[in-house]
Amino acid sequence: MNDFKKNFSNLKVILVEPNGPLNVGSVARLCSNFEVDELRIVSPKCDIFSLEAKKMALKGQKFLKHCKIFDDLQKAIFDCDLVLASCGRIDVNKDSLFESSEDIFDWTLSFKKINNLAIIFGREDRGLTNCELLLANKTFNIPTSQNNPSLNLSHAVSIVLYELNKSSKKNLNNELKVFNLASSKEVHDTFAEIEEMLLRVGYLLKHTSKAKINKFKSFILRANTSMHEINVLRGIVHQINWFLNNSKKNK
Repeated sequence: MNDFKKNFSNLKVILVEPNGPLNVGSVARLCSNFEVDELRIVSPKCDIFSLEAKKMALKGQKFLKHCKIFDDLQKAIFDCDLVLASCGRIDVNKDSLFESSEDIFDWTLSFKKINNLAIIFGREDRGLTNCELLLANKTFNIPTSQNNPSLNLSHAVSIVLYELNKSSKKNLNNELKVFNLASSKEVHDTFAEIEEMLLRVGYLLKHTSKAKINKFKSFILRANTSMHEINVLRGIVHQINWFLNNSKKNK
């Protein structure tokens, strides 16, 4: 197996609402250059099968032909074990935690094997929303000039895939760990249940619940919560719901 992918399999590049066929074609070409397994596109705002896109893709046209299209980002990532998100915005929530792409890729490659690794890239004009960023296990940005921080979409993808490739060639001299991080879907489903429960007991109000839950979710993501830990948290929620349901019946 190529060293680039010895620590992970099924690498997916996900574009959210791209509006430029030239960018989409260029990204398809990059998928071929860096042996990406699949290109996924969420709600494209352009004709991704246009002649412009195909001309830019060159040998990457197969990624256009076989790309999977989704109408929702959650659906595009919920079969993935690890989800990384690229963000170039500087107006994001202050509670968001960004790491360097180099640190994240070194961390990713410290595991024996990760199945279904996904990297998300946002819209050309405004990137990913705060809620979308919280769907990722980790978020990173590419350091650029503060006066002009935004990168062209395809340029950002090329830098990220190059850095992932470069990291894979490092000898980190660490014993590889077994990957057991809670998936994006597990975290999302758990917090959907937590939000519903906290609304039910009156701790949250409907008009402010999303903001408070997002803060709580950011804490969990920072902690690199394991599958076992998220299941313990979910078990607590289930037990509280059981108690609430049965206490009402006994009255």
